[in-house]
Amino acid sequence: MKHPVDVHVGKRVRQRRWMIGMTQQQLAEQVGIKFQQIQKYETGMNRISASRLWDISKALDVPISFFFEGLEGADRTDSAAGDLLADKEALELVKAYYAIPEPQRKRLFELARVLSESSAA
Repeated sequence: MKHPVDVHVGKRVRQRRWMIGMTQQQLAEQVGIKFQQIQKYETGMNRISASRLWDISKALDVPISFFFEGLEGADRTDSAAGDLLADKEALELVKAYYAIPEPQRKRLFELARVLSESSAA
């Protein structure tokens, strides 16, 4: 039986890998394992050991804490937002956002914040 923490961590691995445009094969090569093992990690079928998670965090250029972000609410099924990053369109939007040069990205972020505040009022 899959443990919810293993499933959550696996999803975060997949999301980050996808966001930076890395394949399962490329990640597997960087951490010295077979791509099938990455598949098992990403689905939560296999647990990721601490040392392997360390290697994966280095390959994906994120801190270990990245994989546990949002875990507190991961077991809630009544969340209105749901698992936003499980939505392919949302991931594509995030990927496109980070492809924008930083000065323009900051202006876009400010615009989005102002628009969201005005729509909430």
